[in-house]
Amino acid sequence: MPGSADRPAHAPHRPDHDLVVVANRLPVDSRTLPDGATEWVTSPGGLVTAMESVMKGVDSGAWVGWAGAPGDAPDPFEADGMSLYPVALDQEDIERYYEGFSNGTLWPLYHDVIVEPAFHRTWWDSYVSANRRFARAAAAVASRTSTIWVHDYQLQLVPRMIRDDRADVRIGFFNHIPFPPVELFSQLPKRNQILRGLLGADLIGFQRESDTQNFLAAVRKLLGHHVDGQTISVPGLGAAPMREVTAQTFPISIDSASVSALTEDPEVREHAAQLRRDLGNPRKVVVGVDRLDYTKGIRHRLKAWGELLNDGSIDPHDTVMIQVATPSRERVEAYRQLRDEVELTVGRINGDHASIGRAAVSYQHRSFDRRYMTALYMAADVVLVTALRDGMNLVAKEYVASRPDLQGVLVLSEFAGAADELRAAVMVNPHDIDELKAAILRSLAMPEEEQQESMRSLRHQVMENDVQSWAHDFLERLEQSDDPHGEAKPVVRLSGGDPTEPEVLEGALAEFAQTPRILIASDFDGVLAPIVNDRDAVEPDPAALDTLRELADMPGVAVALISGRSLEDLDSHTGMPSSVVLVGSHGAEVGALPPWMQAEVLDSAALSMTPEKDELLQSITATLHRIARAHPGVEVETKPSAAVLHTRNARGRGADNATDSALEYAVTLPEVTVTPGKEVVEFSVVHASKGDAIDALARASAADAWLYLGDDVTDESVFGHLGESDCGIKVGEGDTAANYRIAGTPEAAAVLARLKALRQDG
Repeated sequence: MPGSADRPAHAPHRPDHDLVVVANRLPVDSRTLPDGATEWVTSPGGLVTAMESVMKGVDSGAWVGWAGAPGDAPDPFEADGMSLYPVALDQEDIERYYEGFSNGTLWPLYHDVIVEPAFHRTWWDSYVSANRRFARAAAAVASRTSTIWVHDYQLQLVPRMIRDDRADVRIGFFNHIPFPPVELFSQLPKRNQILRGLLGADLIGFQRESDTQNFLAAVRKLLGHHVDGQTISVPGLGAAPMREVTAQTFPISIDSASVSALTEDPEVREHAAQLRRDLGNPRKVVVGVDRLDYTKGIRHRLKAWGELLNDGSIDPHDTVMIQVATPSRERVEAYRQLRDEVELTVGRINGDHASIGRAAVSYQHRSFDRRYMTALYMAADVVLVTALRDGMNLVAKEYVASRPDLQGVLVLSEFAGAADELRAAVMVNPHDIDELKAAILRSLAMPEEEQQESMRSLRHQVMENDVQSWAHDFLERLEQSDDPHGEAKPVVRLSGGDPTEPEVLEGALAEFAQTPRILIASDFDGVLAPIVNDRDAVEPDPAALDTLRELADMPGVAVALISGRSLEDLDSHTGMPSSVVLVGSHGAEVGALPPWMQAEVLDSAALSMTPEKDELLQSITATLHRIARAHPGVEVETKPSAAVLHTRNARGRGADNATDSALEYAVTLPEVTVTPGKEVVEFSVVHASKGDAIDALARASAADAWLYLGDDVTDESVFGHLGESDCGIKVGEGDTAANYRIAGTPEAAAVLARLKALRQDG
């Protein structure tokens, strides 16, 4: 929806849509023209920017939301090929549902109480009634088996309300702002109703892994629901069956290709040059772009800037700051106070440091269109994103997408969701004014070569992970929620046993080695060490282990070993330093992490035993021992969260018979993860898989791509997660979802050595 939308046309002819987006606002604002007609213009905001390209690609898409003015809602209309269904909110709804409970209670609480939240029961009543109105409007226009995608904190009751009315639809919910720790969330009156409302969805998405974990913790502690990994078991009412709800992380993005393409527009390029001329052609231009909100850290940024000017670290004749503050929630008292404080601070700085004809801070309290903002980003030498707490912050990604010239520096708050992905930015704690000042000075003095290196990594992340990918990932995962058997089995990419042609593998390794941030992971037995009958006598290839240690010390490289062995066993046989992450028991045990890796991402995969699980594990172990006694040579291995039947040393047909007995027993254990492998059957009372482990490791290390070496059936869960830039290498024969194959352990060591050489040369 670039520019303006069409004027309202006739009402949509068929209120029966396959995809229905539900958000607090419609993606358009109304303007009254001189002749009295109404014009609908694309409204600003992260959600609209993110969703507009998604909705354009849908044949039958609808958007349900408030039209922006109190009173009766306009009739449904079409704009830019979308069917829009306005929801009515009267003035009391706006004051109590929107300004009150949504932005006076939920917003500050969810943002770590930067401003004290207020609690009023009448606000809650309006929140419930408004949510019901949105839910009914969405349910009325959704086709049978439709997908309904509900957005953000204003509508957290809507999923359950739709579920109660329309059991035939899939429901997704995405939370654009942070979800607070359970200690904060517990302060919220009606907290359990909020959780139950969200659990009406089949899939609940969050920006950051920490948000997902906070939500799961709240469900577990406050509702007492069973949580297994990312899956929540939601009990039905009476005899109704139990439902499974997934909570997962989906970092939102932008239409990065569209933003980047604007930089080639001659008018935009000229506008960028003119902006610098209008500022008097300063040596450096520093830009901040935010909604005028207390969570964005504008006051901290201006304080740091004022101090830099006061102590002479910055010359206002050489360096100019532009602060764009888009008007926001101006009827809410906290926002009115913030505007007064910001404008007072800007006035004081300019009074002290501005010269005639040039401001020390150019303050713009209004909205600008995308073309203007792209020009501004192109003119900026440094962009400051110093949010005190932010779900994502798309300004950071828009700036990166606007710099195909690889120039410019992004200063990014570690408390913005974008910090999880944009690791090459200059990270800062905005609460530490001295640190913020140092980050600004470092950015202003950053050499061109360092800027290019940083921006190249940032652009790879932003351009490869755009809004289309975000929406596709969410909707694809939501589609899978209809399958009671969970994820589909991975496709078979390679059959037989012929290794990949050397030149093909060499090309893949060379391309992978050039990726800015990579994760290299491997199974242990059968890859780094030949399979032997006595598991304790295993001898890994020392050269391969040395290569992994050296790779782990390279910039932008994360290394992990993911094994079915227990963590203790894996550690004893590899002797790896802390720079190499060890993952045991197929992901149920995680060793020490390097300090730069996000520990909370792996917490969900960490060992989580309870007395009940201990009791169940003891029962399973006893049964496996009975099977082993009936089949000489069969052994039972116990792990902290699993028991494993090993049949490698079984005599005669003992291996097959013992395996059959174990699998027959497995069907009686609906709460246990059973994984057959090479001459093993593992029973885990904690859900874990190598595929989940590789996903968590990739997120924790902010990897742009990963490579995995595996030889076992259990490694297929990893190969089934392969993305377009990832490399899966099967070691040995057999059908596989991997995209490359090598013969054995010597070739695995050679692959690692080649990767090291290519990375060094790059």
